[in-house]
Amino acid sequence: MVFTLDYKSRLPIYEQLYRSIRRMAAVGAVDRREPLPSVRALAQELGVNPNTVQKAYRMLEHDGIICSVPGKGSFLSEDLSAISQQREIALEKLDDAIRSAADLGITKNQIIVRVESIISGRGE
Repeated sequence: MVFTLDYKSRLPIYEQLYRSIRRMAAVGAVDRREPLPSVRALAQELGVNPNTVQKAYRMLEHDGIICSVPGKGSFLSEDLSAISQQREIALEKLDDAIRSAADLGITKNQIIVRVESIISGRGE
């Protein structure tokens, strides 16, 4: 499992880790039968405080993306309806943002350029 973190980003590390695991779960890049790395192992691998990883894992569990099995570790949830719900919410927010931008006179081309920039990783 490869996690990409930007240590210079204004986005907290735990939030980056949360988003990274959520993204991998959404695209099927993680085997549900395999445990996620332990908090301690992942913290050591990433060079971060274990509390940072624990916070991300807690958020993922709260959102129904992962579940903890005592003595075995953390796994992706079998029921990923939580991710489907988050996708719907994200699309609704995107719709609202686009409508708001258009109402403020932002052109279609400006919106498209911004979206492409964010998707390609050049903008945040």
